[in-house]
Amino acid sequence: MNVHEYQAKSLMREYGISVLRGEVAKTVDEAVEGAKKLGGSVWVVKAQIHAGGRGKAGGVKLAKSLDEVKQYASEILGATLVTHQTGPEGKKVLTLLIEEGCEIDHEYYAGLVLDRATGKITFMASSEGGVEIEKVAEETPEKIIKVAVDPSAGFTPFIGRKLAYGIGLKDKEQIKKASKFFHGLYNMYVEKDCTIAEINPMVTTKAGEVIALDAKLNFDDNALFRNADVEELRDPTEESAKELEAAQYGLSYIELDGNIGCLVNGAGLAMGTMDIIKLHGGEPANFLDVGGGATKETVEKAFTIILSDPNVKAILVNIFGGIMKCDIIAEGVIAAAKSLGVKVPLVVRLEGTNVALGKKILNESDLDIIAAEDLADAAAKVVTAAKGEA
Repeated sequence: MNVHEYQAKSLMREYGISVLRGEVAKTVDEAVEGAKKLGGSVWVVKAQIHAGGRGKAGGVKLAKSLDEVKQYASEILGATLVTHQTGPEGKKVLTLLIEEGCEIDHEYYAGLVLDRATGKITFMASSEGGVEIEKVAEETPEKIIKVAVDPSAGFTPFIGRKLAYGIGLKDKEQIKKASKFFHGLYNMYVEKDCTIAEINPMVTTKAGEVIALDAKLNFDDNALFRNADVEELRDPTEESAKELEAAQYGLSYIELDGNIGCLVNGAGLAMGTMDIIKLHGGEPANFLDVGGGATKETVEKAFTIILSDPNVKAILVNIFGGIMKCDIIAEGVIAAAKSLGVKVPLVVRLEGTNVALGKKILNESDLDIIAAEDLADAAAKVVTAAKGEA
């Protein structure tokens, strides 16, 4: 789950992480009033969408008068920003953050992720902030330092100092402030079940402060039950309607650009299914994981969501029965196909618990189902069917 920059900064304040004052606006008038409330003579008008690269797309403007605040707010609100993270369709801007200005001395990068190779939460920091960290990693990797946090010890003052010295800070007060900044970031990451915490840029100011000038936080969907305050920050306008509907039924659905619908149980199997479809020259239209506790009703709902995509020309059902029994899936497939009147080719591959019973149920139905013996066979058949060659 993603949140907007202004929401991320609100959470960060709770952990003692320094951020600039800002006002949220959904209209041009609110933007101007927000700037007046903040005072000063310089403001930053920021588009609030769930994507990076807003500045390059024209979504971040420095205003030096209230007239410029009004002008930039008018230009950005309602505009569609296309960045490297939105895809070509872009995202429409419905909300602005009007933030006070500051005198920047230097820009840095600070981030926290789980390093799966070591099983540890790991800081990444760099003296090169304000640019894409991927570019820094490619061109000057020596300017990125990594510090893993031992889960048995947690964050220690040594880690804070190592990060501060590593990015080139020398002033003792700034080192203390940076260490406090990193400590707060770590505590928030752990307590709020973040998957990514990225501050780009983190800045030092002429006045000697250490501030998060931007913020990107992602959260683990599976941990939202213990972070109700985070779940309240969800913005449905930033998410696919199909994905939100799927979540209501316990389905994991991600919309893609292809024409082959995928209904699979298990995230790993779903990714493997998409890979083998591409290997055979096809393009998946979605990632849909019905999970281990699916019922006939949830399978039917999964079909409804898949078929709501007009680009879908064929569907592949790939089930490995473990907790999820193949006969339950077969009954769900038949019920869905009959009630929805499925018009596109349907390829089904079953394996695992109750597979014989599942195949028997499918074979005895009066549906035109293309049976597959294994995953490669299923991929080849569904790609052929999607091309209208079946």
